[in-house]
Amino acid sequence: MFFLFSYMKKFQVPNIYRSPLITAIKNKRKEEDKLKKDFSPTLLDLGAVQFYLARHFGFCYGVENAIEIAFKTIEENPGKRIFLLSEMIHNPQVNATLIEKGVQFLQDTYGQQLIPFEEITSDDVVIIPAFGTTLSIEKMLKEKGISTEKYNTTCPFVEKVWNRSEQIAAKGYSIVLHGKPKHEETRATFSHASVHTPAVIVNDLNQAVELGKYITGKKPAQQFYKEFEGLFSDGFDITKDLQQFGVVNQTTQLASDTQAIAEYLKQLVVEYYQLNEATIATRFADTRDTLCYATNDNQTAVTGLLETEADLAIIVGGYNSSNTTHLVELCENKLPTYFINNTDKILSATEIMHFNFQDKKEYVTKDFLPAKRPAKILISSGASCPDSLVEAVMFKIASFYNVESQLQQQADLFL
Repeated sequence: MFFLFSYMKKFQVPNIYRSPLITAIKNKRKEEDKLKKDFSPTLLDLGAVQFYLARHFGFCYGVENAIEIAFKTIEENPGKRIFLLSEMIHNPQVNATLIEKGVQFLQDTYGQQLIPFEEITSDDVVIIPAFGTTLSIEKMLKEKGISTEKYNTTCPFVEKVWNRSEQIAAKGYSIVLHGKPKHEETRATFSHASVHTPAVIVNDLNQAVELGKYITGKKPAQQFYKEFEGLFSDGFDITKDLQQFGVVNQTTQLASDTQAIAEYLKQLVVEYYQLNEATIATRFADTRDTLCYATNDNQTAVTGLLETEADLAIIVGGYNSSNTTHLVELCENKLPTYFINNTDKILSATEIMHFNFQDKKEYVTKDFLPAKRPAKILISSGASCPDSLVEAVMFKIASFYNVESQLQQQADLFL
């Protein structure tokens, strides 16, 4: 893949999103672990409080690519109306900055119209978000005379999933897409896959198990169309379209969940059709290469982070960010975890307002910091969260222990 995008090109990202401290830490870890085999956290020992930073977190390649394109677009088009199809990435700070610079959003995260497409013209600039968009929206924009190539911030790893889907479709496979049905990326990937072959979406393993019952005939075919309403492509025929298929993913899902779904359906197919290693490919396509490197790295880093005995975890990122939510999910299984999207959610040394991704509500927890010393806190963030925000969170907590100066000095240790 062009030597992994020219060995991960360096992007021009506004300094407001950078952190000298975290940049120094990441550079030092990269220098010491070029092959990325060490997923242990970085310890910042401030005496009264200890921060354990995940080995990998923050802006990924696709996010930095999107930010660079968006800010260049603003600079190069003074006086023009600039629109984003939806949130460019799921981060409130970045999206707020774009709005401050005059960018308008055409749709919300779930595809609900905020500004009618009828209002945009060929004189306008429309940026496609990092999640990509559907073929029907691309067609509409082109028909209006709006360029979709120059201002397309679609993540290359999302496009990789589209390309892999097209490749296996050409070999006669249908597509099972693991993704959140309302997510922008799932809608985009489903659109690009289903133009080539029959496709169906599953949200989780439980839904994959139910789908498997239709593949093996344990559930009546007609029931499928009601149970999976809105989740299959036009003309989908459950009696024949899953006789040969592959599983691809929304790149921000839990990698282990996608793998579990693929392994379950693969084993089901093997047993149902009585296949062996030599014949499995006649029914099931190998699509393990569609998993995103950043999703894998961040999730594996959190797994390594959780090997440290700690009092709590703080995960920073947008509340509608799928990849961030999954980091929270991993942490919640082991210790008290607080999902916040800004420093102002840390109300005081005794109270924190945090998001519950299951019921999508914020709650205030009192006495979230332990009385014991040192307090041990695990920290990570989503792939669309600026490092500057993670640094600000640490400084705010450090202020409660009067150790901000020690945190400032930590950067020198990694230079």
